[in-house]
Amino acid sequence: MLPDLPIPPLATLVELERVALHVATEAALLIVDRSAATVAATKSSPTDVVTEMDRRSQELVQTLLRAERPQDGFFGEEDGRAAGTSEITWVVDPIDGTVNYVYDIPAYAVSVAAVVGDPQTPGAWRPVAGAVVNPVTGERFWARAGGGAWRQRGRFDPIAVHASGQADPAASLVATGFSYDADTRAWQAAVLSEVLPAVRDIRRGGSAALDLCHVADATLDAYYEHGLNPWDFGAGWLIVEEAGGAVAGPSGQAPDRPMTIAAGAGFGALSELVRRALEAADRG
Repeated sequence: MLPDLPIPPLATLVELERVALHVATEAALLIVDRSAATVAATKSSPTDVVTEMDRRSQELVQTLLRAERPQDGFFGEEDGRAAGTSEITWVVDPIDGTVNYVYDIPAYAVSVAAVVGDPQTPGAWRPVAGAVVNPVTGERFWARAGGGAWRQRGRFDPIAVHASGQADPAASLVATGFSYDADTRAWQAAVLSEVLPAVRDIRRGGSAALDLCHVADATLDAYYEHGLNPWDFGAGWLIVEEAGGAVAGPSGQAPDRPMTIAAGAGFGALSELVRRALEAADRG
Protein backbone atom coordinates (compact mmCIF):
# COMPACT_ATOMS: atom_id res chain seq x y z
CA MET A 1 0.00 0.00 0.00
CA LEU A 2 2.44 2.54 -1.29
CA PRO A 3 1.75 5.98 -2.77
CA ASP A 4 1.93 6.04 -6.56
CA LEU A 5 5.33 7.62 -7.08
CA PRO A 6 8.06 6.78 -9.62
CA ILE A 7 10.57 4.11 -8.60
CA PRO A 8 14.27 4.60 -9.44
CA PRO A 9 15.84 2.18 -11.93
CA LEU A 10 17.15 -1.16 -10.67
CA ALA A 11 20.81 -0.12 -10.60
CA THR A 12 19.97 2.86 -8.41
CA LEU A 13 17.83 0.72 -6.10
CA VAL A 14 20.65 -1.77 -5.64
CA GLU A 15 23.02 1.08 -4.79
CA LEU A 16 20.57 2.66 -2.35
CA GLU A 17 20.07 -0.68 -0.62
CA ARG A 18 23.82 -1.16 -0.26
CA VAL A 19 24.30 2.35 1.13
CA ALA A 20 21.40 2.01 3.57
CA LEU A 21 22.76 -1.23 5.02
CA HIS A 22 26.32 0.05 5.17
CA VAL A 23 25.40 3.31 6.89
CA ALA A 24 22.97 1.70 9.35
CA THR A 25 25.59 -0.91 10.26
CA GLU A 26 28.31 1.66 10.86
CA ALA A 27 26.01 3.77 13.06
CA ALA A 28 24.93 0.67 14.97
CA LEU A 29 28.57 -0.13 15.72
CA LEU A 30 28.87 3.38 17.15
CA ILE A 31 25.80 3.29 19.40
CA VAL A 32 26.58 -0.07 20.95
CA ASP A 33 29.11 1.90 23.04
CA ARG A 34 26.83 3.18 25.81
CA SER A 35 29.32 5.65 27.27
CA ALA A 36 27.22 8.45 25.77
CA ALA A 37 23.84 7.08 26.91
CA THR A 38 23.34 10.02 29.24
CA VAL A 39 20.25 12.14 28.63
CA ALA A 40 21.17 15.36 26.82
CA ALA A 41 17.71 16.88 26.36
CA THR A 42 13.97 16.18 26.32
CA LYS A 43 11.45 16.69 23.52
CA SER A 44 7.67 16.31 23.75
CA SER A 45 7.68 15.59 27.49
CA PRO A 46 10.16 15.06 30.36
CA THR A 47 10.11 11.32 29.59
CA ASP A 48 10.79 11.76 25.85
CA VAL A 49 14.57 11.89 25.92
CA VAL A 50 17.50 12.52 23.60
CA THR A 51 20.94 11.20 24.45
CA GLU A 52 24.31 12.50 23.39
CA MET A 53 24.67 9.31 21.35
CA ASP A 54 21.50 10.10 19.36
CA ARG A 55 23.26 13.22 18.15
CA ARG A 56 26.58 11.50 17.50
CA SER A 57 24.88 8.71 15.58
CA GLN A 58 22.98 11.14 13.36
CA GLU A 59 26.15 13.12 12.68
CA LEU A 60 27.91 9.92 11.61
CA VAL A 61 25.02 8.93 9.35
CA GLN A 62 24.99 12.35 7.71
CA THR A 63 28.75 12.24 7.18
CA LEU A 64 28.62 8.78 5.60
CA LEU A 65 25.68 9.67 3.38
CA ARG A 66 27.36 12.88 2.19
CA ALA A 67 30.39 10.83 1.20
CA GLU A 68 28.32 8.19 -0.62
CA ARG A 69 25.41 10.25 -2.00
CA PRO A 70 26.17 14.00 -1.80
CA GLN A 71 23.30 14.89 -4.14
CA ASP A 72 20.56 13.44 -1.90
CA GLY A 73 18.40 15.15 0.71
CA PHE A 74 18.35 14.31 4.41
CA PHE A 75 15.53 14.16 6.98
CA GLY A 76 16.61 13.02 10.45
CA GLU A 77 14.93 12.84 13.82
CA GLU A 78 17.43 15.04 15.63
CA ASP A 79 16.71 18.35 13.86
CA GLY A 80 18.44 17.20 10.71
CA ARG A 81 17.10 18.68 7.48
CA ALA A 82 18.96 19.19 4.22
CA ALA A 83 17.61 19.63 0.70
CA GLY A 84 19.10 17.63 -2.15
CA THR A 85 19.33 17.92 -5.92
CA SER A 86 18.31 14.31 -6.63
CA GLU A 87 14.90 12.67 -6.22
CA ILE A 88 16.11 10.77 -3.13
CA THR A 89 15.84 11.81 0.52
CA TRP A 90 17.31 9.81 3.40
CA VAL A 91 14.97 9.43 6.37
CA VAL A 92 16.92 8.48 9.47
CA ASP A 93 16.36 7.54 13.09
CA PRO A 94 19.82 7.46 14.69
CA ILE A 95 18.53 5.46 17.68
CA ASP A 96 15.01 4.10 17.50
CA GLY A 97 14.14 3.01 21.02
CA THR A 98 16.14 5.64 22.92
CA VAL A 99 14.54 4.85 26.29
CA ASN A 100 15.52 1.20 25.81
CA TYR A 101 19.02 2.44 25.03
CA VAL A 102 19.18 4.53 28.22
CA TYR A 103 18.04 1.55 30.33
CA ASP A 104 20.29 -0.93 28.48
CA ILE A 105 17.34 -2.96 27.21
CA PRO A 106 18.59 -4.68 24.02
CA ALA A 107 15.76 -3.50 21.77
CA TYR A 108 17.00 -0.41 19.94
CA ALA A 109 18.24 0.11 16.42
CA VAL A 110 19.42 2.46 13.70
CA SER A 111 16.89 2.96 10.90
CA VAL A 112 17.97 4.34 7.50
CA ALA A 113 15.59 4.68 4.54
CA ALA A 114 15.94 6.12 1.06
CA VAL A 115 12.62 7.60 -0.05
CA VAL A 116 11.09 9.35 -3.04
CA GLY A 117 8.67 12.22 -2.63
CA ASP A 118 8.41 14.60 0.33
CA PRO A 119 8.67 12.75 3.69
CA GLN A 120 7.38 15.83 5.50
CA THR A 121 4.03 15.59 3.68
CA PRO A 122 1.78 12.66 4.69
CA GLY A 123 0.90 10.44 1.75
CA ALA A 124 3.37 12.15 -0.57
CA TRP A 125 6.36 9.82 -0.18
CA ARG A 126 7.36 6.18 -0.22
CA PRO A 127 10.50 4.26 0.80
CA VAL A 128 12.46 2.53 -1.95
CA ALA A 129 15.38 1.11 0.07
CA GLY A 130 16.11 0.77 3.75
CA ALA A 131 17.86 -0.99 6.58
CA VAL A 132 17.34 -1.47 10.31
CA VAL A 133 20.20 -2.71 12.49
CA ASN A 134 20.09 -3.77 16.14
CA PRO A 135 23.68 -3.61 17.41
CA VAL A 136 23.05 -5.70 20.53
CA THR A 137 21.40 -8.75 18.96
CA GLY A 138 23.34 -8.41 15.72
CA GLU A 139 20.12 -8.48 13.70
CA ARG A 140 20.19 -6.63 10.36
CA PHE A 141 17.11 -6.21 8.18
CA TRP A 142 17.09 -4.62 4.75
CA ALA A 143 15.12 -4.32 1.53
CA ARG A 144 14.78 -2.48 -1.77
CA ALA A 145 11.66 -2.04 -3.87
CA GLY A 146 11.05 -5.27 -5.74
CA GLY A 147 13.97 -7.10 -4.12
CA GLY A 148 12.35 -8.91 -1.21
CA ALA A 149 13.14 -8.45 2.47
CA TRP A 150 16.20 -9.88 4.18
CA ARG A 151 17.45 -10.63 7.67
CA GLN A 152 20.89 -11.53 8.95
CA ARG A 153 21.63 -12.56 12.51
CA GLY A 154 25.26 -12.21 13.53
CA ARG A 155 27.54 -14.28 11.33
CA PHE A 156 24.75 -16.43 9.88
CA ASP A 157 23.97 -16.11 6.18
CA PRO A 158 21.19 -13.69 5.18
CA ILE A 159 17.76 -15.21 4.65
CA ALA A 160 14.66 -13.92 2.89
CA VAL A 161 11.89 -13.19 5.37
CA HIS A 162 8.13 -13.44 4.96
CA ALA A 163 5.30 -11.94 6.96
CA SER A 164 2.93 -14.11 8.97
CA GLY A 165 0.23 -16.19 7.34
CA GLN A 166 -1.97 -15.91 10.43
CA ALA A 167 -5.25 -14.32 9.36
CA ASP A 168 -7.20 -14.63 12.62
CA PRO A 169 -6.69 -11.77 15.10
CA ALA A 170 -7.68 -14.07 17.96
CA ALA A 171 -4.61 -16.19 17.24
CA SER A 172 -2.29 -13.24 16.52
CA LEU A 173 0.57 -11.84 18.59
CA VAL A 174 0.30 -8.08 18.19
CA ALA A 175 2.76 -5.34 19.17
CA THR A 176 2.03 -1.71 19.90
CA GLY A 177 3.63 1.35 21.47
CA PHE A 178 2.68 4.39 23.50
CA SER A 179 3.15 8.14 23.43
CA TYR A 180 5.17 10.12 25.97
CA ASP A 181 2.23 12.52 26.40
CA ALA A 182 0.03 11.56 29.36
CA ASP A 183 -3.32 12.42 27.75
CA THR A 184 -2.44 10.55 24.58
CA ARG A 185 -1.33 7.53 26.62
CA ALA A 186 -4.72 7.47 28.36
CA TRP A 187 -6.46 7.43 24.96
CA GLN A 188 -4.10 4.70 23.73
CA ALA A 189 -4.95 2.65 26.82
CA ALA A 190 -8.61 2.92 25.87
CA VAL A 191 -7.80 1.67 22.36
CA LEU A 192 -5.74 -1.17 23.82
CA SER A 193 -8.61 -2.20 26.12
CA GLU A 194 -10.64 -2.88 22.98
CA VAL A 195 -7.86 -4.66 21.08
CA LEU A 196 -6.41 -6.86 23.84
CA PRO A 197 -9.43 -9.16 24.40
CA ALA A 198 -9.62 -9.85 20.67
CA VAL A 199 -6.01 -11.02 20.07
CA ARG A 200 -3.70 -13.74 21.35
CA ASP A 201 -1.58 -11.26 23.32
CA ILE A 202 0.10 -7.87 23.17
CA ARG A 203 3.79 -7.01 23.17
CA ARG A 204 5.40 -3.60 23.71
CA GLY A 205 8.98 -3.66 22.47
CA GLY A 206 9.79 0.04 22.54
CA SER A 207 11.17 0.37 19.00
CA ALA A 208 8.78 0.88 16.10
CA ALA A 209 11.50 0.05 13.57
CA LEU A 210 12.19 -3.31 15.19
CA ASP A 211 8.49 -4.09 15.67
CA LEU A 212 7.96 -3.59 11.94
CA CYS A 213 10.92 -5.80 11.11
CA HIS A 214 9.52 -8.50 13.39
CA VAL A 215 6.23 -8.32 11.51
CA ALA A 216 8.29 -8.82 8.35
CA ASP A 217 9.94 -11.98 9.68
CA ALA A 218 6.73 -13.27 11.37
CA THR A 219 8.17 -12.98 14.87
CA LEU A 220 5.03 -10.85 15.31
CA ASP A 221 1.78 -11.35 13.45
CA ALA A 222 0.89 -7.65 13.50
CA TYR A 223 1.68 -4.21 14.90
CA TYR A 224 -0.21 -0.95 15.30
CA GLU A 225 0.72 2.41 16.80
CA HIS A 226 -0.44 6.02 16.91
CA GLY A 227 2.04 8.88 16.78
CA LEU A 228 4.81 7.57 14.54
CA ASN A 229 7.03 9.90 12.52
CA PRO A 230 8.55 9.09 9.12
CA TRP A 231 11.92 8.21 10.66
CA ASP A 232 10.22 5.66 12.96
CA PHE A 233 8.68 3.62 10.14
CA GLY A 234 10.43 4.62 6.89
CA ALA A 235 12.67 1.58 6.57
CA GLY A 236 10.36 -0.84 8.39
CA TRP A 237 7.44 0.05 6.12
CA LEU A 238 9.34 -1.11 3.04
CA ILE A 239 10.74 -4.20 4.78
CA VAL A 240 7.23 -5.35 5.72
CA GLU A 241 5.88 -4.70 2.21
CA GLU A 242 8.77 -6.57 0.62
CA ALA A 243 8.15 -9.48 3.03
CA GLY A 244 4.63 -9.79 1.62
CA GLY A 245 2.86 -7.87 4.36
CA ALA A 246 0.95 -4.60 4.30
CA VAL A 247 1.44 -1.27 6.08
CA ALA A 248 -1.26 1.41 6.07
CA GLY A 249 -3.71 3.40 8.11
CA PRO A 250 -7.03 1.87 9.21
CA SER A 251 -8.82 3.06 6.06
CA GLY A 252 -6.07 1.98 3.67
CA GLN A 253 -4.35 5.37 3.50
CA ALA A 254 -0.56 5.72 3.70
CA PRO A 255 0.79 5.18 7.23
CA ASP A 256 1.21 8.36 9.25
CA ARG A 257 0.96 9.81 12.77
CA PRO A 258 -2.77 9.13 13.29
CA MET A 259 -2.25 5.38 12.92
CA THR A 260 0.13 2.88 11.39
CA ILE A 261 -0.93 -0.77 11.07
CA ALA A 262 1.30 -3.57 9.79
CA ALA A 263 0.49 -7.25 9.35
CA GLY A 264 0.77 -10.21 7.06
CA ALA A 265 -2.27 -12.24 6.08
CA GLY A 266 -4.29 -10.76 8.95
CA PHE A 267 -3.97 -7.16 7.82
CA GLY A 268 -7.60 -6.70 6.81
CA ALA A 269 -9.03 -8.21 9.98
CA LEU A 270 -6.61 -6.35 12.23
CA SER A 271 -7.32 -3.06 10.47
CA GLU A 272 -11.02 -3.54 11.10
CA LEU A 273 -10.35 -4.40 14.75
CA VAL A 274 -8.22 -1.29 15.24
CA ARG A 275 -10.74 0.87 13.42
CA ARG A 276 -13.50 -0.28 15.80
CA ALA A 277 -11.20 0.23 18.78
CA LEU A 278 -10.45 3.78 17.68
CA GLU A 279 -14.15 4.56 17.36
CA ALA A 280 -14.87 3.11 20.80
CA ALA A 281 -12.00 5.07 22.41
CA ASP A 282 -13.17 8.29 20.77
CA ARG A 283 -16.72 7.74 22.04
CA GLY A 284 -15.50 6.90 25.53
